[in-house]
Amino acid sequence: MKSVKIIECPRDAMQGIKPFIPTPEKVAYLQALLRVGFDSIDFGSFVSPKAIPQMVDTADVLSQLDLSQTTSKLLAIIANTRGAEIASKHPEIRYLGFPFSISENFQMRNTHKTISESLITLTEILEIADQTNKEVVAYLSMGFGNPYGDPWNVDIVGDWTEKMSIMGVRILSLSDTVGSATPEAIAYLFSNLIPKYPHIEFGAHLHTTTDTWFEKVDAAYKAGCTRFDGAIQGFGGCPMAKNDLTGNMPTEKLLSYFTANKVPTNLNPLSFESAYNAASKLFNAYP
Repeated sequence: MKSVKIIECPRDAMQGIKPFIPTPEKVAYLQALLRVGFDSIDFGSFVSPKAIPQMVDTADVLSQLDLSQTTSKLLAIIANTRGAEIASKHPEIRYLGFPFSISENFQMRNTHKTISESLITLTEILEIADQTNKEVVAYLSMGFGNPYGDPWNVDIVGDWTEKMSIMGVRILSLSDTVGSATPEAIAYLFSNLIPKYPHIEFGAHLHTTTDTWFEKVDAAYKAGCTRFDGAIQGFGGCPMAKNDLTGNMPTEKLLSYFTANKVPTNLNPLSFESAYNAASKLFNAYP
């Protein structure tokens, strides 16, 4: 049976927390995550400190990480060309993550750019990544619908996927930014897009409430998705979305699903338990 990639997203978990988490505490938590065996860790972001003050120390955090014993690759979120240029100077970073919304309203809230402007930015980021041996992970925010009244249907998602394929995007994560995805939409999109674009690795960045996680993971996996983002205990959510944050997909729920279905995740159970406990300690101290 094909194994799945689990991408842990501590950046997503931390970014909305108002009190500043001291750099050494971030480093200690990330170090615990690096021992687990996640495919990738979305560890920080190079964005405006005015927009996301919590991530202002990303470069400092990176400089203090011991990466000598880990197989996990590092992913940093960037929102513009300048962020891509800064992130690309760090050889430890493998992936540049760019949030691209098919909701005009959300794109403005998230990056202060229109969709047309964001397409130009993505083109520039792809060029920077190509020149610096990085890979771009594009996130199709509001990929399953949005609460802002913008037009949305599966054909619109398909059109944007086609555009991104032509541009050269090779990793595309469909993002359920506010937790609005239905199992039907998840199943339809992945089952249609994955066979049509075999050169693209599709991911599921699902936000969820406690009672809907199973049906979302089940729909995505059965439709062929083998890349899943999660955050331990479901901490976090997008601070640029609605005020009532819908939590991230809890990583332990992903593990329980794949373990029950005998799907390999390549994670170390004891190291995961240790990281889970570290998450409790950290996020309960900075609620």
